[in-house]
Amino acid sequence: MGNHVYKHIELTGSSAKSIEDAVSGAIAKASLTLRNIHWFEVVETRGHVEGGKVAHWQVTIKVGFTLEE
Repeated sequence: MGNHVYKHIELTGSSAKSIEDAVSGAIAKASLTLRNIHWFEVVETRGHVEGGKVAHWQVTIKVGFTLEE
């Protein structure tokens, strides 16, 4: 097994449904153009409130992937 070089980027996903849906949506969109995604880290979670209820989630994540040789 050789040495690997990793890169990470920061993304923000959003969802009216849940935090998990916001994360999944961001990773799904990134995977359309990035290969070798291996991990993510939640950096920040925000939300929007309407009428005393959570109306929308925004989740910022770091996504890590290996660079191809």
